[in-house]
Amino acid sequence: MRYQFDDFWITESLRLRESLWGPLEDASEAGRARAKGGSFEARLIARNRLLAEREGLTTTLSRWRTMARLTLLLFSVIAFVLGCAAAMGALGKGGVVNLAPAIVALLGLNTLAFVMWLASFALLTGGASGSLISGTWLKLTRRLVRGTDAALLPRALLEILSRQRLQRWAAGVLSHFFWVLALTGALLTLLGLLATRRYTFQWETTLLSPDTFVSLVEGLGRLPSVLGFPQPSAQVVRASGGLQSLPESAHAAWSVWLIGLVLVYGLLPRLAALLLSCLVVRRRLNNLTVDTTLPGIAELHERLMPSSENTGVDAPAPLVSPPNVAPAHWPGARQIQCAILGLELPSDLNWPPLALPSGVDDLGIIDTREQRHALLDSLRRRAAQRLLICCDARQTPDRGTLTLLTELSSLSGDMRLALIPELEPSRRELWQRQLLAAGFEPEQVHGRIADNMLWLAGLRGEPAA
Repeated sequence: MRYQFDDFWITESLRLRESLWGPLEDASEAGRARAKGGSFEARLIARNRLLAEREGLTTTLSRWRTMARLTLLLFSVIAFVLGCAAAMGALGKGGVVNLAPAIVALLGLNTLAFVMWLASFALLTGGASGSLISGTWLKLTRRLVRGTDAALLPRALLEILSRQRLQRWAAGVLSHFFWVLALTGALLTLLGLLATRRYTFQWETTLLSPDTFVSLVEGLGRLPSVLGFPQPSAQVVRASGGLQSLPESAHAAWSVWLIGLVLVYGLLPRLAALLLSCLVVRRRLNNLTVDTTLPGIAELHERLMPSSENTGVDAPAPLVSPPNVAPAHWPGARQIQCAILGLELPSDLNWPPLALPSGVDDLGIIDTREQRHALLDSLRRRAAQRLLICCDARQTPDRGTLTLLTELSSLSGDMRLALIPELEPSRRELWQRQLLAAGFEPEQVHGRIADNMLWLAGLRGEPAA
């Protein structure tokens, strides 16, 4: 099964977050992932999708991506404008153009950066080789998106690229893209200026001979001539020292030759490198998988792929009862019609609190984390039509209890909560306020256990409050 890149990005971000600040509470998310089944990678990604939604990481990723696009647009505009400025600086406002400085201004920095990128493959081993442009882009995006998770996202991205040996190629995509824009701006500016202004081209030198320039022009013009760009003749090159007046056709030849240099030695290599980098990045990302041996992921294997898992039985069989409870029976493969359970009830309370009506399943008292997981897994496979949960009215519900009650409510057609022992109304109101704040309906919270038993047996539509 193929996953989106965001799935791997979120997985790595959560791995870093849990490695730095401890594991997240994921009982519900891990249970849903186990219920979906599949390989460990499939369950891991399903669990992380749910956690990302709960923790707001998906929203942060969307906001980070939006700001990254905006900064990319800003850098693109700057690159294009700088390319235009370089061409204007090389030609000036009109008049005499010294060819040597003009070529250096148009192609010097680009050629140096391109040679350094090529040399990095021979001089640097591994995948760690970013670029100044890509690093600046990531830092600016990180500054614009506030928050802890926003700082983890670029780090997670770099971790993924590093493990796939893609940092150099991904940085190359950005670098080559900006250089393509800059060279496109320079080429368009050259065409505009040469079409609307009159320039005279010449070689200015004190040490070099005219024959040196003849060899240089012929060498540089060989590749552009293959694409149809003519180069000035040797006679025109020797006459371009500034001591002779040249015809307009000679200056036109120099203009075409200069445009050919920018196109062949500047723009086309960058386009080829950009295409190659995109192909390498796309190919390796298509083969991206989760490294299940990484710290923070390997520890989740037992939670998501337990060595023993309750999948139901073909026939009733005796089961081991959980501590301090002797349930009547645990639901098997059949669908649960009506069920009752106790949530963290102390030993001084009788269980069950009253005689159970016929047809009601006793799920026992749930105390430990393992019992919670087993209960949730069972209800995910066979949801109860009616579920009555008994809680100790002398305790105050904490966040973990409210989360579990919410999960149990989603796994039953109708759920009621009974508080035992039946205390004064003020204590019941404290429970009701917190349960209502957690999203429960008022009719789901009742104090009289006898009425709830009648509701569970279907003998009365609504228990009394």
